[in-house]
Amino acid sequence: MLPEIERLLVLQERDCKTRVLRNEVKTIPAERKALEQKLAQLQAQAGDAKSRQRAAEVEQARLETEIRSRKDQISKYELQKLQTRKNEEFQALNHSIEHCRKEISGVEDRQIELMELLEALKPEVLAAEKAAIAAQSQVQGQLTDLDTKLKNLTTQADDLDQSRSKYLDGLDEDLLDTYQRLFITRGEAVVGVRNDVCNGCHMKVTTSTVAATRAGKLIVHCEQCGRILYPDRD
Repeated sequence: MLPEIERLLVLQERDCKTRVLRNEVKTIPAERKALEQKLAQLQAQAGDAKSRQRAAEVEQARLETEIRSRKDQISKYELQKLQTRKNEEFQALNHSIEHCRKEISGVEDRQIELMELLEALKPEVLAAEKAAIAAQSQVQGQLTDLDTKLKNLTTQADDLDQSRSKYLDGLDEDLLDTYQRLFITRGEAVVGVRNDVCNGCHMKVTTSTVAATRAGKLIVHCEQCGRILYPDRD
């Protein structure tokens, strides 16, 4: 095998590692976003349950005020009944009192519904808050792990990039340019030939190409995909 091919294979192995690392780095923002969305969803569920509980409590207080208001109104009507001598006014006041009592009865029915709702909401609110608290702790730990992972991946990739230049020294510029182009466009630039088949495109190569590759005297390319070939005897 040509020394240049051996060097390119070492370079390619390192470049593949760098690419894997960089690709993993690219996935981290999406992982972070998914975790943050999961936490936000659980917190929103807890907030929604708490809001419904708060709204029911506010409604309860409003109904209490409404009942007091109706009872005060009844007291006023009762006082007016004592002060009037007109039968029509007396009957009208009785009608108003009866109307207020019906309104109070309706409000009290609504109070019972709200009390039942509040009782049902208590375990729901508690469970939602516990889930949100647990998620907060879990997600925070996972986010910390992601930060550590990002730092490690970036450091490894940067180290490979920084040491890459020593593997380029002495390589023909045209050959290196070809390697770079193939690595970017094909995924692998240097591949083996086994059983007269290119391991890159999996197409059969010509007999002369196989012979030239085995001879190891010059750089040989696959006629189909253009990748640089070397004899794979494993």
